[in-house]
Amino acid sequence: MHLNPYGEYAVLLAATLANDWPADRAGIVARTREFGMTMGFSAAAGDHQRTREVIDNWLDVVDAPGPQQRAALLNAQLAAAAAYPRLTDHDDEGWHLHYRDERDSLPEVLVSVISVGTALHLSTRGMHRLGRCAAGAAPRDPCSAVVVDVTRNGRQQYCSVRCANRAAVRRHRARSTPASSKS
Repeated sequence: MHLNPYGEYAVLLAATLANDWPADRAGIVARTREFGMTMGFSAAAGDHQRTREVIDNWLDVVDAPGPQQRAALLNAQLAAAAAYPRLTDHDDEGWHLHYRDERDSLPEVLVSVISVGTALHLSTRGMHRLGRCAAGAAPRDPCSAVVVDVTRNGRQQYCSVRCANRAAVRRHRARSTPASSKS
């Protein structure tokens, strides 16, 4: 049953903004369209920079050292968003819920959608299902991309097949290297 799309799609939107920051407001809006947000956004001065702050605050949740800290940071973001669910029927999509007022600016909408979506994602899939690419600790080619685990088994650690393959090759080479050549 597809009850609420805000969980997965909102967290994936936040991750793609964090991993590949758009050059301008139009790029952010285009990205929201890719993730199914069809309503317009009221323009406000500083939208690009204020949206960057939304994403940077969200990254604090991603990088929190444990579930309690992650929940506390996310609860603060939810409280700051002051969004409440509203029924809407824009764009002939039929009645559905939005966590935004139609007059909200881009950063106001995104802090609401992303914080609610992240809360839904973590509470339904698990507090561990958001983090940084496990290849981040690699001495060569470290990766700091955000990983949103939407897999069935809940074990996604890498942002891409490329990072997973590189890590597997490093592990294989570490096992295959004779002890005398390690020094």
